[in-house]
Amino acid sequence: MTESAPFTTPRAMVILLAGGQGSRAGFAVPKQLATLGGKPVLRWSLDAFCAHSAIGGGVLVANDDVMAALGTLPDGWISANPGEERQQSVANALAALADREDETPLLVHDAARPGVTAAVIDRLLAALGMAEAVIPSLPVPDTLVEQAAGVAGEVVDRSALARVQTPQAFRLGALRRAHAAAVEAAATDDAQLVRRLGLAVAAVAGEARLHKLTYAEDMAILSGLLGIEAMTRTAVGMGYDVHRLVADKPLWIGGIEIAHSHGLEGHSDADVGLHALTDAILGALGDGDIGDHFPPSDPQWRGAASHRFLQFAANRVTTRGGQIDHVDLTIIAEAPKIGPHRAAMRARIAEILAIPLERVSVKATTTERLGFTGRREGIAAQAVATLRLPEN
Repeated sequence: MTESAPFTTPRAMVILLAGGQGSRAGFAVPKQLATLGGKPVLRWSLDAFCAHSAIGGGVLVANDDVMAALGTLPDGWISANPGEERQQSVANALAALADREDETPLLVHDAARPGVTAAVIDRLLAALGMAEAVIPSLPVPDTLVEQAAGVAGEVVDRSALARVQTPQAFRLGALRRAHAAAVEAAATDDAQLVRRLGLAVAAVAGEARLHKLTYAEDMAILSGLLGIEAMTRTAVGMGYDVHRLVADKPLWIGGIEIAHSHGLEGHSDADVGLHALTDAILGALGDGDIGDHFPPSDPQWRGAASHRFLQFAANRVTTRGGQIDHVDLTIIAEAPKIGPHRAAMRARIAEILAIPLERVSVKATTTERLGFTGRREGIAAQAVATLRLPEN
């Protein structure tokens, strides 16, 4: 770790924002709790701030579920409730720092950027000695164009543009005044509010490590940027499901609707293929089965589309820092014929799981008119899922 430069008192405080749900990431838990290199994303930033000699503590803005998962806060840290928007969350944290002097250095950071380094903190605090506010930024490496309705327009001069990151540094008094003056105004970061007061905002070099976790694929990018070695194990799970065929009901198999005289009976849409796949993935995770997470006794799942169950299982894999290497689904039915629908099923399953088509196999067989499937009383499905999971 870079050795921190000496700073005079008061030591800097931190507002660490971890109140969002991160719905675009598609995880089963808030993205700040997703596992990265063996620990929650949130913990990376918290540990970096606690290890820096210039930081005296801070305010963690998080809801009760995140606080419960995180456990005891480090010495010098307190918590505050998140607001509906980021701006309100910062305001709540400022209220928790009401006893601090206006000259106190303050860092405001989004927990979704786990790559905080001592060098960035040093640069921000050093620049704060001559400014009311400082941001880390990176140049824009790509060509930029105006775009509307899917059509590229004029090139935008990127030489005067920069990508803004967090943490951002402020004198506490300046940020207090900026938020007090912004009751009716909205901003995507705090530096915008300070600029509206007419105060200059200095910029220092940011770092690629401060990449923001927004989508599930950002986990792999962050692993590379943070130098996390891929220590993984292979896990295999099996799933099996059966549903009875009944008249006057739509038939859903493998995520698509098939025209047929009968449909499958069940509490949800009874998609026997997606149910088997869901159980296979949950089995590989050692995470129970579909009935544990979506009990038939719960009326909210009556008639539910089964792709929701499969997406839930896939999200559990991502939350664990893993990936789905392959799924293999076998449908056991005398009728209807599955062959004409296999390609559509593969494509739909790949879409639901957000994996390449070549990682999805769909097959079909009969029981040579033996048993309940042979008598066309029901349809069965069995599935195997192969996952790659991080070592604990």
